[in-house]
Amino acid sequence: MYHNYNDEARKCMMYVHGFASSGSSGTVMALRRHFPGWRVVAPDLPVDPFEAMDLLHATIERENPVVVVGTSMGGMYVQQLRGVRRIIVNPSFEMSRSLLFGKMGRNKYTSKRKDGATEFRIDKAVVERFKLMERGQFDGITDEDKRLVVGLFGDKDPVVHFRPLMAEYYGEERCLWFKGEHRLNDEIVKRVLVPLIESLMSD
Repeated sequence: MYHNYNDEARKCMMYVHGFASSGSSGTVMALRRHFPGWRVVAPDLPVDPFEAMDLLHATIERENPVVVVGTSMGGMYVQQLRGVRRIIVNPSFEMSRSLLFGKMGRNKYTSKRKDGATEFRIDKAVVERFKLMERGQFDGITDEDKRLVVGLFGDKDPVVHFRPLMAEYYGEERCLWFKGEHRLNDEIVKRVLVPLIESLMSD
């Protein structure tokens, strides 16, 4: 289990970015502004989903964050990080389907990555890897995990609509609406995400 927090860990959170983004996204910058004095750890994810999960597990073991936040594709990954407090925002639980419609071939990253990469490629092999992950993404959920997870869903999200699936596994009470669309912006981070994180820290 991950959530044996010490004083240092209580000043660390991890953010997991969405598709075609990076650890230097605008959401990461907003979290750092709103949580001065905290370490906001935000790794650049590999394209392969299983490699991405390995990186996230290793990062949690090393950094011991008090809370993990993931958006869109990142929400799909964060849902699977058992045993740690986590917030998943507009999770994309069927990435394989999303990739098949409009994301095959060459894609450009929307924010700067540490390795300098500016583009990446999605092919059928990557889609199959996501399909394989999706089949087991809800395995191993415990009653404790249900208490550790909160889902945030934009009431005008035009991209994904997985609140019913989240509620099926975690319960309606763990699924919260917010006024907004799919992507977070600084106003939503300030109005919705920051108060939720502060509330979780006061438990």
